[in-house]
Amino acid sequence: MKSGAIRRLATGLAVTVAAGMLGVAVPGQAHAAATSCEGRKVRSFPFSTGTVEVYKRRGYVCAITIPRRPGVRQHMMVSLRAYGLRPVEDSGTYKYRAGPVTVHAGQRKVWLKGAVGRGRYDSDGWIRL
Repeated sequence: MKSGAIRRLATGLAVTVAAGMLGVAVPGQAHAAATSCEGRKVRSFPFSTGTVEVYKRRGYVCAITIPRRPGVRQHMMVSLRAYGLRPVEDSGTYKYRAGPVTVHAGQRKVWLKGAVGRGRYDSDGWIRL
C-alpha cells in the first residue's frame, strides 16, 4: 500500500472511532431529546410543585409536566384532551417528567391537567392555544 492510502485509512478509522465514542458518551442527552415534545413551546402553566409545558406542531398539541424538584421520585401526571376527543394521559412515579402526551387538535380547544405530588394544575375549561 502507498503511504497516502494508509493515511486515508487511518484518518477514516479515527473518525469512525470518534463518532462511536460520542454516541456512547452522550446517551442521556439523546434519550432526553427523544422523550420531549416536538414543535414550538406555546404556553407554560406553573403551579405550586411543577409546570405543565405545551407545544404545537402542524395541528398536533403535546404536553409534559415537569417538577420543580427534578430527580426525586414522585407521582406525576399530565392529561391533554382536544374538544370532542378522549383525553390522553400519562400518570406514574417519575423523577424528571410525565409525558409527553400528544393529540391532534387542529384548531380545536384543549383541556389540560397536570400534577406533581400534591400540587395540581387544571385549565378548568377549554382553552385555545
